[in-house]
Amino acid sequence: RKNCVCELILVCIDLETSVFFLNANTVDQTHHEKEKHFLTADGKEESFPSRMDPPSLELSVVVPSYNEELRLPVMMDEAMEYLEKRQKKNPSFTYEVIVVDDGSKDKTTEVAMKYTKNYGAQKVRVLTLVKNRGKGGAVRMGTLSSRGRLILMADADGATKFADIEKVEEGLESISEKPDNMAISCGSRAHLEKESVAQRSLFRTFLMFGFHFLVWFFCVRGIKDTQCGFKLFTREAALKTFSSLHVERWAFDVELLFIAQCFDIPVVEVAVNWTEIEGSKLVPFWSWLQMGRDLVFIRLRYLTGAWRLESERKTQ
Repeated sequence: RKNCVCELILVCIDLETSVFFLNANTVDQTHHEKEKHFLTADGKEESFPSRMDPPSLELSVVVPSYNEELRLPVMMDEAMEYLEKRQKKNPSFTYEVIVVDDGSKDKTTEVAMKYTKNYGAQKVRVLTLVKNRGKGGAVRMGTLSSRGRLILMADADGATKFADIEKVEEGLESISEKPDNMAISCGSRAHLEKESVAQRSLFRTFLMFGFHFLVWFFCVRGIKDTQCGFKLFTREAALKTFSSLHVERWAFDVELLFIAQCFDIPVVEVAVNWTEIEGSKLVPFWSWLQMGRDLVFIRLRYLTGAWRLESERKTQ
């Protein structure tokens, strides 16, 4: 029996490995026809810009949202209050917030549209995806529909104080050499690690350190916190990295930073305020297991050539 069980496990692993490599190039990076448009405050349909269009705003904030009808308003109220105050102090500061509804089953789109009606579609746009892609897919779709010179990725739960955008902006400015104007400033919770270890169970602490080791071993070195959902990109860096992104779910941050390092895009890490908010979609054991598996496959697929960076595909 033991031999049969072991053989069954090996067959399952072999099948999963085969499926992962066969599907390595099947990530759908195209927009469904319905995803090319947004609704204005009075309900008219207008087209999102092309990613090739030059930036027309200072800042785009991309908010990936899946079943966030309850948590989104808190985050949006804080963000809009900050952005409106900043614009009043400096009228030349222009911005947009793109809420990406990642195929939600609740009223996320309806909740987000209230902000479009209050502030106008020039400031708040809602991109409703036809199907659930995962957080990485939602951020990419929002990024490729944005107009900002700078692009901020911000989680819908509001775990990071929105005013900390000034910290990641300072981090971006601290990078003196930006090849082709590409640079990334990552919000980081690494400074809170000792406190989080004290509050977590031994098992969750083991999973956290295990994940950090896998990130370091397989993909990204020099970044202590790859998973913080508060990252600021120059437009050039965002388009370069997201155009090559394959992973659409939880481990997408790691592939994104892996791509950045492959392209020698400078990345800086900046400490930000962070509070754990109830309602996380992350299921501790299974999500960490999935992310660990994804890290292994990220490395293997690039090593074997199953995945290539955008510039490599163009030269072939």
